[in-house]
Amino acid sequence: MEASYTIIYGLVQGVTEFLPVSSSGHLALIPHFLKISDPGVAFDLAMHLGTALSICCYFYKEIKELLWQTFNIFQLKYKEFPYALNMMVATLTTFLVALGIKGIAEVYGRGPKMIAANLIVFGVLMFIADYRGSKGVTNTMYQKFQWKKSFLIGFFQALAIFPGVSRSGSTLTISRFIGMSREEATRFSFLLSLPVIFGGMIFKGRELFENPSVDWSAISIGLTVSFLTGLLTIHYFLKFIKKMGLGLFSIYRILFALFLLSYF
Repeated sequence: MEASYTIIYGLVQGVTEFLPVSSSGHLALIPHFLKISDPGVAFDLAMHLGTALSICCYFYKEIKELLWQTFNIFQLKYKEFPYALNMMVATLTTFLVALGIKGIAEVYGRGPKMIAANLIVFGVLMFIADYRGSKGVTNTMYQKFQWKKSFLIGFFQALAIFPGVSRSGSTLTISRFIGMSREEATRFSFLLSLPVIFGGMIFKGRELFENPSVDWSAISIGLTVSFLTGLLTIHYFLKFIKKMGLGLFSIYRILFALFLLSYF
């Protein structure tokens, strides 16, 4: 793959992985517009590894604290660490629900019309949730174990297995509906993505052994670009969402959906 194409993939992955606009929907368009073949499993894994590393670097202190809390939870000190417990419930829910609906998503969720429908429906829901949530913040995952709300967040995250839903978009939407502030919802969403990204990498990694030919040059460039772009996106998105909210992303999702419907 040419270096310029690799850079484009890395930029798109680094930006759309964290914005609530559906990274899978955008990445699927690149081969169509550039007239190139699918880059393959190894390259896809590298892109996701880059964005996962950007989360690890940006939220290093939070992740270190979460790991310490998780260790203590397994020592039956769960009442003292509600945030880690909420994260664990949401993560477990995501994996269980995703396994249950994976087949449905593969059969019915890949068409352009379905992707466009998901973009619109979840774009509207995100707008309503953010508007409703701006009237008051009543919930925090830091102070209390709330398994029902953690379950809901995990369930909505699993729906992102359908292209066009957006993992960050779905988790931000339900988080705002249950009363979390924009900043807390965003941080919880980003941290919650790590187990999902690494879990997906392990699952897809099995396919890598079936195709040993790897373009290490493309992988190195793509990983680096997605990592650096991811860091910048996280930083500026956290600043942006405090002041502007999610409304502009809802509008973008709808416009993107209309483009898909007219193009395909």
